[in-house]
Amino acid sequence: MCCFFTALVFFGPRLGFLVYWLLAPTKVSVALNAFNLQWLVGILGLIFAPWTLLMYVIVFPLNGFDWIWLGLGIGADVLSYVSAYHNRKKVPMYPETAP
Repeated sequence: MCCFFTALVFFGPRLGFLVYWLLAPTKVSVALNAFNLQWLVGILGLIFAPWTLLMYVIVFPLNGFDWIWLGLGIGADVLSYVSAYHNRKKVPMYPETAP
């Protein structure tokens, strides 16, 4: 688990999910098998909501306060998109006005 936390801190949720998948592949498979198209949910989750997918896989049998962890994952995803939107003008050659 030390490798998981190191990857999560330094490289973000996508690499953290990959390390977690390598450490506990059966838990990831069982968590994603709850959906009809588990491969599609996995790919879309990694692209658009990596924190939510990571929290879902970690606390998979959702009962009790596990929903709070899933809510924190959703909040982290929303916060990452909002902060990227606000920091877009720091990109060199970004137009000041939208066309």
